[in-house]
Amino acid sequence: MTSSGATGVRPMPAAAGIGLRAPHVTRVLHEQPRIAWLEVHSENLFGAGGAMHVAIERIRVDYPLSLHGVGLSLGSADALDAGHLRRLAALVDRYEPELVSEHLCWGAIDGRHGNDLLPLPFTEEAVTLLVSRIGQVQDILRRELLVENVATYLRFRDGDYTEWDFVAEVVRRSGCGLLCDVNNIYVNGVNHDFDPLTYLRALPRKAVREIHLAGFTRKENLPVPLLIDSHSRRVDGKVWDLYAEAIAMFGPVPSLIEWDQDIPGLEVLMAEAAHAQEVLDARRVRAA
Repeated sequence: MTSSGATGVRPMPAAAGIGLRAPHVTRVLHEQPRIAWLEVHSENLFGAGGAMHVAIERIRVDYPLSLHGVGLSLGSADALDAGHLRRLAALVDRYEPELVSEHLCWGAIDGRHGNDLLPLPFTEEAVTLLVSRIGQVQDILRRELLVENVATYLRFRDGDYTEWDFVAEVVRRSGCGLLCDVNNIYVNGVNHDFDPLTYLRALPRKAVREIHLAGFTRKENLPVPLLIDSHSRRVDGKVWDLYAEAIAMFGPVPSLIEWDQDIPGLEVLMAEAAHAQEVLDARRVRAA
């Protein structure tokens, strides 16, 4: 199923949102702060009930919602986990989110789940596998899936594609949407010594449905540069520069601030989102 097959899905506003994490749920629920939209990790809502569902059902009335998955393991040699996919489909039917996304990676094999988003070889075999898996997910969800490029710390020696051509080919052949993580592009550019702008220019512009922004950690006293996609601090200035380039290329796109470790007060996240909103608004002014 391609994106043209999705029906009845409301568009996400081309504005800056934040990832809704547990420390901020109560404030968002009771204060309804001015936030354009919210992202929730899908797996945190796989239980049928509980306090989180009660909160999200109320929050959903006032905010556009994105469901972002981390455990589907699209690139695993194992078949897709039918139970996981069934729970995701039920969640999508329940909340009717504006966006649903997952990662271009693998994280499980033989029933065992790793605690990371693991890299794939950039081969034709991997492209074919991912296209098939994305098709299965889109058929079951009856809507478009967005796939996200991931941060990596090693590469397979052999491959048929560069990373950016690999991502572009998967998106083109599967007919899915792209969640472009600008921080991950910058991190990988440093870790693997390539120009992040080359990556951005290779992406299919019309497929970019969302952008992620986050902070990284720089590892010190190593023989080579190494950045970790830690989601534990403010967005770096170099990533803001790359984000501005992305918005110039793709136009205003729903953009999200991710922060998953050392989570600060809600005001810090809202300030980061406000910075992203300034970039989006500046692009609209130039286009007018």
